[in-house]
Amino acid sequence: MAVASSGSRPGAVPRQLEPMEARLVAGLPRDAGWRYEPRWDGFRCLALRDGSRVELQARSGKSLSRYFPEMVAAVGALRERRFVLDGELLIPLGETLSFQSLQMRLHPAASRVARLAAQSPAVLVLFDMPYGPGGASQLREPLEARRAALERFFGSLEAGAAGRFVLTPCTRSAARAEEWLERAGGALAGGPGFSGKAPEGPSRWSSDRDAQWCP
Repeated sequence: MAVASSGSRPGAVPRQLEPMEARLVAGLPRDAGWRYEPRWDGFRCLALRDGSRVELQARSGKSLSRYFPEMVAAVGALRERRFVLDGELLIPLGETLSFQSLQMRLHPAASRVARLAAQSPAVLVLFDMPYGPGGASQLREPLEARRAALERFFGSLEAGAAGRFVLTPCTRSAARAEEWLERAGGALAGGPGFSGKAPEGPSRWSSDRDAQWCP
C-alpha cells in the first residue's frame, strides 16, 4: 500500500492514500461475521484533512477538489481538523441520484462548476475512516474498530454539517442485503449491488484487491 507522507509531525495525515478495492464474486458471502453495505453508484472519494489543508482524492489518485468546492468547504468547516474519510460522492436530485450530474462537474470552467455546485450540491456517503480524529492512523485496525470510530465521528457532527454527510447503513443480515439489492435504483439506493466486508484479518486497510470487500 502506497501512502504519500505529509511529514514526521505527530498526527499528520498523508497527502495521498490508496483506497481499498473490492473483489468481484459471484455469490453473497454468508460466513459468520460478515457485514453488508449498499453499493453506491457515485464517485469514490477520500476526504483528507490536515489542519487547513483539504483534499478530495479520487479512486485513481487524482484530485476532485476543484470539481466539488462545496464539499471542500464542508470538510474544511468541520470541528475536527485532522482525519481521513472514505466514501462516495453523490448528487441527489429529488428522490433519485444523478450520476450524470456528477459527470457534469468534470468541467474545465470554474464558473460552471461553481454554478452547478450551488444548484445541486453533492453529499459524501461515509463508509470507512482510515485516519481518525487528531490524525490517528487506523490502517492496522480491524473493520469493527474503524466503523465504531466513524460512527462516533458522524454522531459528533455539527447540525449544519449533517446535510452534507451521510453514514452508509450496514447490516449483518444476508436477507437484508438481498432486500437492498432488490431495491437498487430507488431513492438514495446504492445501485447494482452491495459490498460484503469481513470483520477481521483481510478487512484491515490495504490496496490489495484479493484482501478486500466482496461486492
